[in-house]
Amino acid sequence: MNLKKYLVRALHRLQKGPGYTYKELLVWYCDNTNTHGPKRIIKEGPKKKLMWFFLTLLFASLVFWQWGILINTYLSYNVTSSLSIGFKTMKFPAVTVCNANPFKYSEVKPLLKELDRLIEAALERILQPGNSSEDESPPLDLELWNQIPLVLIDEHDKDNPVILDIFETNQTAVGNDTNVNNDIAGDNETMGNKTMNDFGAKPTVWSQTTAWNQTAAPPAPGNTTSEEKKYKLAVKLCSHQGSDNCTYRNFSSAAQAVTEWYILQSTSILSKVPLHERIRMGYQAEDMILACLYGAEPCNYKNFTQIYHPDHGNCYIFNWGMDEEALNSSNPGAEFGLKLILDISQQDYIPYLSSAAGARLMLHQQKSFPFLKDQGIYAMAGTETSIGVLVDELERMGYPYSDCTMNGSDVPVKNLYSQYNTSYSIQACLRSCFQNHMVEICGCGHYMFPLPEGVTYCNNEDNPGWAYCYSSLRSSIKQRQICIDSCKETCNDTQYKMTISMADWPSEASEDWIFHILSYERDMSTNVTLDRNGVIKLNIYFQEYNYRTISESAATTIVWLLSSLGGQFGFWMGGSVLCLIEFGEIIIDSVWITIINIIGWCKGLKQRRARARYPDAPPTVSELVEAHTNLGFQHEAPGAVPRAGELPPEPGTPPPNYDSLRVRPPDTLGPDSNRDTE
Repeated sequence: MNLKKYLVRALHRLQKGPGYTYKELLVWYCDNTNTHGPKRIIKEGPKKKLMWFFLTLLFASLVFWQWGILINTYLSYNVTSSLSIGFKTMKFPAVTVCNANPFKYSEVKPLLKELDRLIEAALERILQPGNSSEDESPPLDLELWNQIPLVLIDEHDKDNPVILDIFETNQTAVGNDTNVNNDIAGDNETMGNKTMNDFGAKPTVWSQTTAWNQTAAPPAPGNTTSEEKKYKLAVKLCSHQGSDNCTYRNFSSAAQAVTEWYILQSTSILSKVPLHERIRMGYQAEDMILACLYGAEPCNYKNFTQIYHPDHGNCYIFNWGMDEEALNSSNPGAEFGLKLILDISQQDYIPYLSSAAGARLMLHQQKSFPFLKDQGIYAMAGTETSIGVLVDELERMGYPYSDCTMNGSDVPVKNLYSQYNTSYSIQACLRSCFQNHMVEICGCGHYMFPLPEGVTYCNNEDNPGWAYCYSSLRSSIKQRQICIDSCKETCNDTQYKMTISMADWPSEASEDWIFHILSYERDMSTNVTLDRNGVIKLNIYFQEYNYRTISESAATTIVWLLSSLGGQFGFWMGGSVLCLIEFGEIIIDSVWITIINIIGWCKGLKQRRARARYPDAPPTVSELVEAHTNLGFQHEAPGAVPRAGELPPEPGTPPPNYDSLRVRPPDTLGPDSNRDTE
């Protein structure tokens, strides 16, 4: 019942119309608001009114301008980084050790025999062209050579350079359709315009003179002048064998060209070898790990987890935390860390594949995949390498402050390294993205990365143009940017900062007995089977127990925003939250007046249309009653003249006054009528 009364009164209020105008409302607001300035506008003289109106408008504009800046700053979601130092017992990092050489040469030599003969013959022709022993040796497998050949670029005539095939006599002039690329570093190649166009990248046009600024080994080792040293060794990559769509990757040194060529050819050969065979051809844990000690507890190769890494063959991880709880370090210092003695068997290295000798190692988090090519370090043979570790913990804020991910579930790239049951990392995402593009564009997967399901590795027989496709894809800035945009950093990460020091080990005075003991423990032989070029000693320990936490926090919060908005409003106009409520009230009243005016206008329009349809005034109730009860009473239009011969109407009883029965607006009801309705 109360709701009904409220609605009736609201309807009466709506029908009554506004009791004040916009001007009255504005005057009331200026007279009653707590904001400084508006009161002076209505109470001062004409000149001061104008001045205070201008000042109030200016300061109100400044307030809104500052508010816009503050809101925009808040919505930018900036962060601040804070550094804190803590002290606690920490988990010892996972330690991955690998040999710099992926396979034993004695095991893999039958597979690479023809490849070695080709590169030896090629180097002999380049370095000693007059002493070729081709007739005395078995014929070379030129089919393998022609799949990815090495060529010499003769640039004595810089305007018309000539490409010389090492094992053929034909010569090819470099025309406009041939891409000659300059790779100074030997790792990041820059493709010519045709290659880049094939993969949707922006074309880069290289001039023939600027692209050929490297010098390979001269054709003759004799006394040559600088004018004669204008040969470069380059790797020729074609979209398919016999195609004219080729590119030439040249380097600052022929040694780099030979290594790159050998890696491409050996990758094609090894990609067809089953995984268990590649593991067998690598270095086994019992042969590589000679001694192990963690703190005061002895350990051996059984405490390491073996994984196969395409770059380094068999790798072994200590304290990976996959099957057992991660180990804690009780104290800082070398006595409480990990001590290892490794045998890298340098005499069994592949000569053209591994030019560096030593062990490759990396410290990383538990259950994370080790990307040694990016984050690993080398330990030199014949040395004792001490690695002091400091821990940095990174804590990033998630969306909307940064585009980081907690576990990679919101990353659109399928993580190919999940088959190792490892955690997400941006390195895994970038390599998975590249491999997916490689499969999509080239039709096969690269040997250095895990394979998607149902895909095979690239090789020269099944995919003749894979090296050309891989080189072009790796140089494509567009494809690289797609992967960078798709992958995300992890929100929480742990980084290990290393301080490395080295010393010769063992010393000349102690090497005899040390090598005797190590040889006996490994081979059960009284003869010395180890030497300084094959052993490495490692000491890995926490330098101190102080760990640093670098955490992000929001630079602007809602509390900061509200306080800043209020400070600007109070400074420029002396206002508060109540002033804003008053301003909101006048806005609501203005809207209400507008609605009532619109309704009144609509009612007036309706009445005007009704009057246009019925020009005469509508009859009253008394007139309607008289017309039905008193036949002598007829309503005549004003100004009507009786017709000729018509009798005047008979007089009748005047009708009672029934005007009180007319429907009246609710606002004309008296207090008594309100009391009755209640």
